[in-house]
Amino acid sequence: MESRLLTSYADRIEADLRHNILPFWQRHAIDREKGGIIGELGLDGRPVAGVERGSLLTSRMLWTFSSAYRLHRDPGYRATAEWMKADLVTRFWDPVHGGLYWSIDGEGKPARTRKQIYGIAFGVYALTEHYRATGSRDSLDRAISLFHAIERHAWDPVCLGYFEACSREWTLLDDWRLSEKDMNEPKSQNTHLHIMEAYMNLLRVWPADEVRNALARLLGLMLEKVLDARSHHLGLFFDASWAWRTNRISYGHDIEAAWLMTEAAEVLGDPVVLDRIQKEAVAIAEVTLKEGVDADGAILYEGLPDGTYTNTMKDWWPQIEGAIGFLNAYEIGRDERHLKAALKLWDVIASHYIDRGEGEWHQNLDRSLAVVPAAKISFWKCPYHNGRGCMELPIRLRRLAAAR
Repeated sequence: MESRLLTSYADRIEADLRHNILPFWQRHAIDREKGGIIGELGLDGRPVAGVERGSLLTSRMLWTFSSAYRLHRDPGYRATAEWMKADLVTRFWDPVHGGLYWSIDGEGKPARTRKQIYGIAFGVYALTEHYRATGSRDSLDRAISLFHAIERHAWDPVCLGYFEACSREWTLLDDWRLSEKDMNEPKSQNTHLHIMEAYMNLLRVWPADEVRNALARLLGLMLEKVLDARSHHLGLFFDASWAWRTNRISYGHDIEAAWLMTEAAEVLGDPVVLDRIQKEAVAIAEVTLKEGVDADGAILYEGLPDGTYTNTMKDWWPQIEGAIGFLNAYEIGRDERHLKAALKLWDVIASHYIDRGEGEWHQNLDRSLAVVPAAKISFWKCPYHNGRGCMELPIRLRRLAAAR
């Protein structure tokens, strides 16, 4: 494949980041009247008043605009990142017990004060990225304090791994769920994946032995407990002793984990671990391509080991995570099918997901790639997946182009 074609894809992807995704969130998400950000943008394009909003949305926006500023040095991106940090530390930070509340109400007061470890991991991820971009020592100190809170309160010293949720006072809860659609189990792939992601970013800026050891331990758990080495799928939910509680397969989470585990192993710097994870990343990409990619090139949401699809929706985030995951597999194994799958996913995104009228990306498409109306800003809809992908893909594509 010619280098100029790879460069063309990189340019188009970066253009969508800088002229579509980021401006949309700067234009629509910031609440100039009450401060902070809006919790939901209605289908009519107007903010929905009084909705609960989570620390997750703010953390993900803080990460996105911090990373964008680090790469592009646009002062507008930094200003947006500072706005997000102020929202996170003034509205979600628990001044008594530490950590982050899961959500606040429409008036900005604490709503669900539980300490959801998934959400706190994203706080670490965001604050370390803000430190990388700006050098803010306060952001690094806060990230370190969240790391210590996770290790102190969520780590399971008996069966290993991290529990899902604590009360405001850091006692373990009986209701572990991130959302109503999740199983009520004490451990999950999703939370471990994003703690790993957070610790990887923290290790970049604070290379303490305790972080390095925690990241190494997490990569071991991902390989030994979360990943099924026979099928190259990852489990979704587990009991306390790591028994799988469902055989459902999330193709988007599989391929996202493949490239994030690779990056975490690169940051860790252990060549033995990296070699093993690179082999698994290629195997995961291969099985995702075989089982989870539809004839049109898009990734389906969920299925079963027998090949049955349990959810044929094609949400926005698996598509962009898949593009990175397949490109990562190509960089490791140089199988042209993986490069073609990555570029095909971008073609699908450009043709069907990018909203060229109202801006941003459509959240949900059905199997025929018809848009299913959904809010573009909500508790879970954020610029983290597509924003990150539109920063990550151009770097990798230009690196490949330069090598050719």
